[in-house]
Amino acid sequence: MTDHDVAQDPDERRLSTREAADRLGVKPETVYAYVSRGQLTSRREPGGRGSTFDAKEVDALARRGGRREPSGAGSELAVRTGITLIDRDHCYFRGVDTSELAAHHSYEEVAEWLWTGEMRRGIRFTAPHDALVAARRAVDALPAHTGPMDRLQVAVIAAAAADPLRFDLSERAVLDTARSLIPTLVAALPRRTAGRPPGRAGAEGADAGRAGDGLAGAGRGGDGRGAYGEGGGEPGGAEPGAAEAPASELGSEDGPLAPRLWSRLTSEPADPPSLRVLDAALVLLIDHDLAASTLAVRVAASARAHPYAIISAGFGALDGALHGAASGLAHRMLLEVLDRGSAAAVVADHLRAGRRVPGLGHPLYPGEDPRARALFALLEDVPRARPALQAARDVITTTARHKEWHANVDLALAVLTVATGMPAEAGETIFAVARTAGWIAHALEEYDEPPLRMRPRGQYSGPRPPQPLP
Repeated sequence: MTDHDVAQDPDERRLSTREAADRLGVKPETVYAYVSRGQLTSRREPGGRGSTFDAKEVDALARRGGRREPSGAGSELAVRTGITLIDRDHCYFRGVDTSELAAHHSYEEVAEWLWTGEMRRGIRFTAPHDALVAARRAVDALPAHTGPMDRLQVAVIAAAAADPLRFDLSERAVLDTARSLIPTLVAALPRRTAGRPPGRAGAEGADAGRAGDGLAGAGRGGDGRGAYGEGGGEPGGAEPGAAEAPASELGSEDGPLAPRLWSRLTSEPADPPSLRVLDAALVLLIDHDLAASTLAVRVAASARAHPYAIISAGFGALDGALHGAASGLAHRMLLEVLDRGSAAAVVADHLRAGRRVPGLGHPLYPGEDPRARALFALLEDVPRARPALQAARDVITTTARHKEWHANVDLALAVLTVATGMPAEAGETIFAVARTAGWIAHALEEYDEPPLRMRPRGQYSGPRPPQPLP
């Protein structure tokens, strides 16, 4: 019998090495690597020249997600997930178009649905007192110049230290942690007020139990237009044509998350169209397949790190200049375009320096990033966004003369942050808060997998032993 033949057992189906490799999507030598690591068992049949493998065991390994090796050099780690699908310039959460979700549901509603499969209208996430006190005190101790990502990373560690039950990895405990951690992170950030630079939380940090400024009962209506004062079918939504809510009513610590975050990003007054853009951005950024930060989260969850630790792992990867900070580059570019009155010189400066033009192109989308498309449509309803929108269009038009680069979500975020007086790092803050919900969803998936499966095998490239003692 050759290695490619199938050995039949009267009690069970046996696979040849080639068949096992085909089912796993790997090379035959990788199958033997699985055997050496104890992930598969092999057996040689009497008189046979090759190993055989139990079909059920191979299928189980395939379901857990093994090392997929595409044709050509190198290989990539593939992880089975039921959270996000990116296909043909569309992004789907559990099979539902993310643009539709953002149009009809709030960030909290989509996060809860992603975690549990249940769409709970009007759900609100609340920060527990002990965690909020710890997070605000820790953030308040940082230097005044500290950036929001540093504050978020410190806040999650402080919240973890305040939670003695953080090592409970049962689904119910993880969900309780998720519902409390996200609002804790937002509330730990200092409010931005006119005339006061963002720095220490001051007196607000000591008063962790304050309810905030109102709007606790505002909700998003069934058509996605009622959360912030324009229509909708839930209590708290204003009738069409009603006066916009004053800024003091758009920042409650127990109301919708978007107004709470708004007050941490800008001192400018909130208006319903702008809040709809921010809430939609939070929804659209919840997840995006296995980005670098999400892979870091799954590795930590594979080692059975608690939810706070997996969020810390995600923040660590997100803090890289090539990941979460991309929207800040687009923000600065739009400011320069507005200052100089034209995108041509600004784009030329980027290309002359050998830099990519910020906010354009995405490796997963041949065309326009669907998240950008959805946000641009909402930004059309924000009067103060028109100059920044025109600047973004000018950038796209200028580059399109030479290369078909489409807008990505970073450019759309930059329009929002520039138009509303937010700082350059605001887009990264929005990204980090939004993605926390997606990381929890991935952690829940990974906790159901065999532990420590995220263990790629290193390919040693150093000097061959033995080497002399240094």
